[in-house]
Amino acid sequence: MTRTLRKVKGGRVPARRKDEKVPKTRRKPATTPEGRENEMVSAAIDLAEKQIRSGSASSQVITHFLKLGSTRERLEQQRLEHENELTRVKIEALESQKRVEELYMEALTAMRSYAGDLPAPDPDADL
Repeated sequence: MTRTLRKVKGGRVPARRKDEKVPKTRRKPATTPEGRENEMVSAAIDLAEKQIRSGSASSQVITHFLKLGSTRERLEQQRLEHENELTRVKIEALESQKRVEELYMEALTAMRSYAGDLPAPDPDADL
């Protein structure tokens, strides 16, 4: 019987069979709550995938992944992305508007000083 050989450092060894387990490498645990949450989500997804492939997944797991792949879910994700972008644009517009108001105030103060009027007191000077 001939098995396919795979390349490894230092030579060639027989390819693994599909039923052979690949040793998993342990990583250092995450140090932040967000990192730990990401690890748990990843582990849950790996387990769900294993259950689906082996045919032992519950109906809730199958339904969950079917919904994730639906057109409606993709449209909902796209809508959320657009809402986030709109929020960012609104924030930038407010910041820009604030800066324009500051520039107008500086311009008015400069015009008053050119006209010979005393400049208006700076509201930040008391700080």
